[in-house]
Amino acid sequence: MYKAIFIDIDGTLRDNNKNISDRTVNVIKSVTDKGIQVVLCSGRQQKYIENISRYCNASKFVISSTGGSIYDYENDQLMYANSMDKDAVISLYKIAQNADVRFLMNAPDNIVTTKVKYNDGLEKLLEEPIETFVNNNSVFQCTVGDNEYLKIKKIIPSIEQVVNCEIKAMHRSLKDDSAPRAGYIYCDISDETTSKGKAVRKFCEIFGIKKEETIAIGDDSNDVSMFKEVGLSVAMGNANDKIKEIADVVTLSNEEDGVAIFLEKLFTEI
Repeated sequence: MYKAIFIDIDGTLRDNNKNISDRTVNVIKSVTDKGIQVVLCSGRQQKYIENISRYCNASKFVISSTGGSIYDYENDQLMYANSMDKDAVISLYKIAQNADVRFLMNAPDNIVTTKVKYNDGLEKLLEEPIETFVNNNSVFQCTVGDNEYLKIKKIIPSIEQVVNCEIKAMHRSLKDDSAPRAGYIYCDISDETTSKGKAVRKFCEIFGIKKEETIAIGDDSNDVSMFKEVGLSVAMGNANDKIKEIADVVTLSNEEDGVAIFLEKLFTEI
């Protein structure tokens, strides 16, 4: 019997308009009612994921910042953290400032940024020197972003030269020349030892869950490490071919309720 299901958010749980269907919400509730942990696992900041987790009836645990932390939001307990190197964060900040692009830091309590984009209460403007901030706060992940594709594309080589960190995810246009270059172009960076897979493994160690008792569902390259740590890996229909080849199962796309349909079928068969 499965005991934990790890689900990515963007491109997986949510459709392209960032909505979660009622069908998905209902099936997740039916799964959690069976005592199975449904853990959202994303590059997003932990409070952001918490809000989504509460909305869709998932568990009280969230894995944020591409595996940078495991957080129990009902008990306000940080169960695991893998913070970024302080010098690496400062270097990334300087690269972003020189390129005049938005720079964000996923801290435990909020997103701290050089340019506030969303008035959702989760973003806080950086109002002190970057050195002061990183000396007094943990940073689990950094993101650079802009609406101009070339601004982000040009700084990727500089980002790749920063020691003790690694690009974990990026807008598809930055790795696929055929992808549209429209919208918000971003690049997520974490400590080089951080991964969703490492956090999934840590979660299972904490709760004594065996690999064969776990499932992971995702659509992008930062989900591959997660796939390697679970008993059953599920790729979305909108994932690229490389992700689909690695996965044990391919479901429908995020626009077709792929998560809900997979879970409905799985628990009907069990």
